[in-house]
Amino acid sequence: MLNPFSFSTNPLFQTFAAIVLAIPAFSSVKTSVPRLDLNSSAITYQSQPDTYYALMESVDLHAFNPIAAEAHGTTSTLLQKQFEVPSLKTTSAFYQIRAFSNTIIHDLDSDGISDFFELENPDILNPLNPNDPYRSSEGSYFLYDREAFNTMAHRDNFPGAVQVPEIKFLIEKVDTEHPRLYFINTNNIIYHYDFAFYSLGYFLSVYQFSNRTYFNDNRSFISGSLIAHDHFQSDTTSNGIYTIEFWPTDTIRFKHVSLAYDLLAKAMPFAKEQLFYHPSSETQRTLFEAEKALYQTAQLPLIHTEALFQNITYEALNPGIAYGKLILAEGAQQLSAQDIVIFETIPNNLSHISGILTTLPQTPLSHVNLKAKQNKTPNAYIKNGASDPEIQALIGQYVRYEVSADTFSIELATAEEVETYILSKRPEFPQYPLRDLSVTTIQPLAQVRFDHSTSLGAKAANLAELATILPNGMVPDGYAIPFYFYDEFMKFNNFYAEVEALPDTPNFTTDPNVRDEALDEFRKRIKKGELPPWMLNALQSMHDAFPSEQSIRCRSSTNNEDLPDFNGAGLYDSYTHHPDEGHISKSIKQVWASLWTYRAFEERDFHRIDHLTTAMGVLVHPNFSDEQVNGVAVTKNIYDINWAGYYVNTQVGEDLVTNPDAASTPEEFLVAQLAGSEPYEIQYIRYSNQIEPNERLLTKTQIFQLADQMEKIQEHFKPLYQSSDPNFAMEIEFKITEAGTLSIKQARPWID
Repeated sequence: MLNPFSFSTNPLFQTFAAIVLAIPAFSSVKTSVPRLDLNSSAITYQSQPDTYYALMESVDLHAFNPIAAEAHGTTSTLLQKQFEVPSLKTTSAFYQIRAFSNTIIHDLDSDGISDFFELENPDILNPLNPNDPYRSSEGSYFLYDREAFNTMAHRDNFPGAVQVPEIKFLIEKVDTEHPRLYFINTNNIIYHYDFAFYSLGYFLSVYQFSNRTYFNDNRSFISGSLIAHDHFQSDTTSNGIYTIEFWPTDTIRFKHVSLAYDLLAKAMPFAKEQLFYHPSSETQRTLFEAEKALYQTAQLPLIHTEALFQNITYEALNPGIAYGKLILAEGAQQLSAQDIVIFETIPNNLSHISGILTTLPQTPLSHVNLKAKQNKTPNAYIKNGASDPEIQALIGQYVRYEVSADTFSIELATAEEVETYILSKRPEFPQYPLRDLSVTTIQPLAQVRFDHSTSLGAKAANLAELATILPNGMVPDGYAIPFYFYDEFMKFNNFYAEVEALPDTPNFTTDPNVRDEALDEFRKRIKKGELPPWMLNALQSMHDAFPSEQSIRCRSSTNNEDLPDFNGAGLYDSYTHHPDEGHISKSIKQVWASLWTYRAFEERDFHRIDHLTTAMGVLVHPNFSDEQVNGVAVTKNIYDINWAGYYVNTQVGEDLVTNPDAASTPEEFLVAQLAGSEPYEIQYIRYSNQIEPNERLLTKTQIFQLADQMEKIQEHFKPLYQSSDPNFAMEIEFKITEAGTLSIKQARPWID
């Protein structure tokens, strides 16, 4: 690129004032030196007209390097000025202010352009960066403030951070004495390679560029991202932070991280105390541990994943707008479809509501968020949301609730707006689930296939289908009790007539508590209901097929869950039948009764799903006991669909990921194919708080095995569901058994 402002000269420094101090980094220093005052973030001094100044830094008094420069007017009076110190990361350093005359050519960054000219053109030039000027549509190499950052940033997803502002950056000439930093206008240029090729004129192939940029200690480029975490808050930081991140499989070492940090800190002084390196993957965390002493000596600001996401104060799990009555969840109160609810603990089960606000962090795979996605319900984590005075003032009133990537709003609404909104969300016509009653006998899972879901339920059919593609023993074997049994039981006890009579109960349709009580009484009658002799015999024969000492898991498998457009997570209950409990019909009736829980009834009622054609099958298999780990996963990279990957939540033992205890934080990570030296790269988002801090619930071998199986599941089920949607994925539930083996026990379509 030609430079029309170039000249050839050696810089001649006319030092107007030089003051040298030894300054311990990050400390407050008082000095009696005239015209100079220093604290941890700024140096105040008196300036002269027709003069500009540079703040120089040295670690040994032998060589000073400029770290800030500024021009200062032409008036005849002395001006009080400050240097905002962008980087004080060494244990101790020496600083010197040098003054330069505007009338003499100086060139601190040796780029052939005078410092004064660069200072007069800050939109395209920088006296401390030797880059050539280039179009603002392509990027910049100096960010003066957050507004300049926003101009260049676009929104992207990263593991644990959704729709956060990001600017990509590229450093060239890394292997020389004059590396150059470029902020890429990421709204217009997405890929580092495109910027290097089209904007900088490096006519390299993708392969050549990658060899010079990644996985190389002698690289000539450094590429990375600068991410704004505006909702990070800690004891020392209340206005967010910026993290420096690199491609997860990039084996970038301290010398290049340090170089990138120094250049970025100089080029965005407004964020000098908010800039941190984040080793986002296990590859980079391992490299950090190997070079930990270097980071500590340099005091390079660094933040690990656990600290980053534990200190986020707001997260939009499901953006959207809703209207309803703002309720603070308390005790056993029943909620309705018009309620917008503040939860101070994550509920185990949830009926249909209009909006969700939790004061504890959630994961995308919690039942609460799965239900929010299914019903397009706004859902956000808001730290201290229940104690916010502005929110408290609106409790008990009709409100409009909006969740967006950056923030949320709650404001007053009218009863008419709430009613209009609720009606707009409900289907116009009744829906009738498919119910095939032609299968009249209990089916061994070995004989069940995907298309049996209309007679056995999707949960049973999908589990049986899993067994056809996964290794022997990885999927539990057992039986599927068809809808026919439930239907015959209901008719035998005349329970359908009771269902039809429920709305006649006084206040049933208007009072949630009355509905809850009536449904509870109905469930009790189902559990005491009689079975015809032929059904008792069939269930007993099935039970006898298991070892006598084996506990049996009886799981709901309805025609109203695990569907492509209706997840139904958490609506129905499963039970374990132990050897000392007698006839297995006891547990089967408990599962059947769960079709009539308050939450299930409310969900069907809201979606106008016919209660009488809803049917319950039962999936029966050996019960897991003393498992080491339980987990839930999605067979796609939920943060970036351009890279094959899998999102996973796990927790120790039987502490369920989908319904965690109030004090339980599951392990959360992404395992993806990111072009590294291994088949997958692991990026942790959160770590389980139920084990020691340095431990992990799954080994790398177990994670890679799980990912391999999820690839099979995705490839097998997508054509079965006849989906052409590139975002199609399956959600699975799995366990690491007491013996340490992987067992996959459920697969259903992921609703996004």
